[in-house]
Amino acid sequence: MNKHILNTIVAGALLVGCSSTKTGSKSDLANQNPIKTSLDLTKVNNDKLPVVINPGRFTTEKVIYRLPKVVQGTYSVSDFGKFVDDFKAFDYTGNLLPVNKIDTNTWEINDATKLDKLMYWVNDTFDIEKEGGIGKEVPFSPSGTNIEDTNYVLNLHGFIGYFDSLKKSQYQLDVVAPSNFKRTSALQEISSKVSDDGKTQISSYFAPRYFDITDNPMFYGELDVEEFIVGDIKIVLSVYSPNKKHSAEKIKATMEKMMQAQKSYLGGVNSTARYDIYLYLSEGKETSPKGFGALEHHTSTVVVLPESMPDAALAESMIDVVSHEFFHIVTPLSVHSEDVHYFDYNAPTFSKHLWMYEGVTEYFATLFQVNKGLVKEDEFYAKIMDKINSAAKMNDAMSFTKMSENILEKEYHDQYINVYQKGALIGMCIDILMREESNGTRGILSLMKELSNKYGKNKPFVDDTLITEIIEMTYPSVGEFLNKHVVGTTPINYNAFFEKVGLGIKESKVKTNYLQNAGVNIVTGSAKTKSIFFTPGVADNSFWNDNGVKGGDVIKSVNGEEVTLTTVNQVLGKVFLWKPGIKAEVVLVRDGKEIIIKTTTTQSYTKGKGLESNKNMTKKQKDLLNAWLKG
Repeated sequence: MNKHILNTIVAGALLVGCSSTKTGSKSDLANQNPIKTSLDLTKVNNDKLPVVINPGRFTTEKVIYRLPKVVQGTYSVSDFGKFVDDFKAFDYTGNLLPVNKIDTNTWEINDATKLDKLMYWVNDTFDIEKEGGIGKEVPFSPSGTNIEDTNYVLNLHGFIGYFDSLKKSQYQLDVVAPSNFKRTSALQEISSKVSDDGKTQISSYFAPRYFDITDNPMFYGELDVEEFIVGDIKIVLSVYSPNKKHSAEKIKATMEKMMQAQKSYLGGVNSTARYDIYLYLSEGKETSPKGFGALEHHTSTVVVLPESMPDAALAESMIDVVSHEFFHIVTPLSVHSEDVHYFDYNAPTFSKHLWMYEGVTEYFATLFQVNKGLVKEDEFYAKIMDKINSAAKMNDAMSFTKMSENILEKEYHDQYINVYQKGALIGMCIDILMREESNGTRGILSLMKELSNKYGKNKPFVDDTLITEIIEMTYPSVGEFLNKHVVGTTPINYNAFFEKVGLGIKESKVKTNYLQNAGVNIVTGSAKTKSIFFTPGVADNSFWNDNGVKGGDVIKSVNGEEVTLTTVNQVLGKVFLWKPGIKAEVVLVRDGKEIIIKTTTTQSYTKGKGLESNKNMTKKQKDLLNAWLKG
């Protein structure tokens, strides 16, 4: 999952008949017919979508049905069961069966030998985000759901659950939708037919197991869809822009250039024949999603960004966000632990290795851009320094493996965002160490390729033995680093690694954005006064200082949008993505009086530490630097 945008602001299967008998016996599962499920987009009522689950016959008197408490890639509790209403179980004569709701996500059905089907209604999550804030009352937007006339975001884990005794059963999903809707999903489509009156279309999909239901989101509605080929991977880009401000054709040009560079960087790593990008552009209404970022799936990603973004800002954000998600085809798709492979949606256990899943993935997404000439070296150095500065605000003495394993506990969950900061820096340090030990011939990408060849998407590693395996596959220095700084609690001295490649951290004038000074927020809020305001640090931000902004100034509105504790993520999310040359109107309140700033953005600078080349770099350092950045 990539949610760094939000957090920088606020901290050929044959299907046969349906007369099978369902039991929980493992020996029976291989011969089961699919659990038949249906979503009818033409029968939405009061913003709720009807769901029907037909499992076939059970031989047990009691069965348990669940919706996920946690879904893969989110590392937080979503409780999709709380969006379910009017849950009913019917017998074969159409009568109701007794149902006991055990907890938020779990229903117990009695007299299950008589069970014919389940029926319930599902609320979407997008328009409920206004009630409680991201990450508290509702799932992170890219993992959520949308039900509206022109668009359906079908993260299927929000609609379809599983029976405890049938976790490995196949699924057949029928989606009924208006025939004029476009539809995209990587889930295997087995049939499609239009109704006699031509108004509706039923598409049937097949999923080998429940995991494939949760791992293959769908987009339906008024979509703009483009396709292109990267190597031998078909990329399908689906865009929903409610006001048609952005087109898939224009975004395709950016994505194709970026992903061609990514595929070139990855070389022989290829674990999927198709990759889907689903982009939902939020129009900024009260009922619009506010959690900007992305959620990876094994062969797709769902992205939510503001529709109001200029083309250039959207392009840059898509490069940062989607490049991260696409690199997940390396890990966890090709390299993952048993916790991931046998994920328990209701009582999950977590791997110790978020430094690899998210950190190394984020490192690849940063490094490949300079490796393939998409950014200049000084831009790459600035991104690395941003990560160092951001990581410095977190608990630098916390064991990364312990944090990962206990990520749902508050003490550790509050440190989660550090997987994109220190986690990426851990990947960088391992990369430099391996380049040094191998005279530039090996790095962390080659290590991940070796692990991918050893395991692959169908064979998980044992979580507790991964570091030992990495040490055996690499060098003692890598083992010392991992045990000291990843398993252990010793902070990393980054200068020691930069010295190896002829760089150093020095005080200088550095570029920054409009909400931070070199990774330090210059905007904060008060629950007591219900206001959002600039901190004294705004004096060191050249753009705001040049426009006369002072510490304590309350931000009333930006470009006509009111800034409140409810809207702050959405409005300032756009400010975070500003680039030089954007016209802006900001209304401030100082000492009870309004101050209106009408301006055009310029590059903002602050005082800080920058990463620079040493003047007397040796040949050894130059060679290692080149191997690191271009190898």
